[in-house]
Amino acid sequence: MRMHDDIAEVLLGEEAIQARVKVLGEEISKAYTGRDLVIICILKGAVMFFADLARNIATPCEMDFMGISSYGGQMKTSGIVRISKDLDRSIFNKDVLIIEDIMDSGLTLNHLKQLLQSRNPRSLRIACLLDKPERRECDITPDYCGFIIPDRFVVGYGLDYDGQYRNLPYVGVLKPDVYEERP
Repeated sequence: MRMHDDIAEVLLGEEAIQARVKVLGEEISKAYTGRDLVIICILKGAVMFFADLARNIATPCEMDFMGISSYGGQMKTSGIVRISKDLDRSIFNKDVLIIEDIMDSGLTLNHLKQLLQSRNPRSLRIACLLDKPERRECDITPDYCGFIIPDRFVVGYGLDYDGQYRNLPYVGVLKPDVYEERP
């Protein structure tokens, strides 16, 4: 079976994503010119977005990676955040930009933001590729956002279902029969 067959519709095509990532890179470059920027990739979902965005940031920056999870193989956040990989360097007095794939409930990013804020960065902002504001359960908004999308189950361009579909070059809506339990 081909993974494309599991996609009900392409929500965001490859060209639209790349065009928006370029614009975000330009905005971030302008905002952080002359600053001590550290961009943090939230593993694993943000890898594609992070790599493309980093190539579009024209100002020097350090890169680091964090592994966090609140889904535990589920489709909905558990609200319990687990750190599987922490930063390798200090962010004290640095301008930090968290790069995330999707913001839905906001619980995970809210927790992460509080954790990183306790490490005393100069500034702390969030860039996400996708935002589902109608799912928000806490008061958090991305500082940089690629696309606002409807509350649909999406995969591709780093987003997965059960470890699959991350390598799709677009963001697509997964067919419900792929993830719904059958009696």
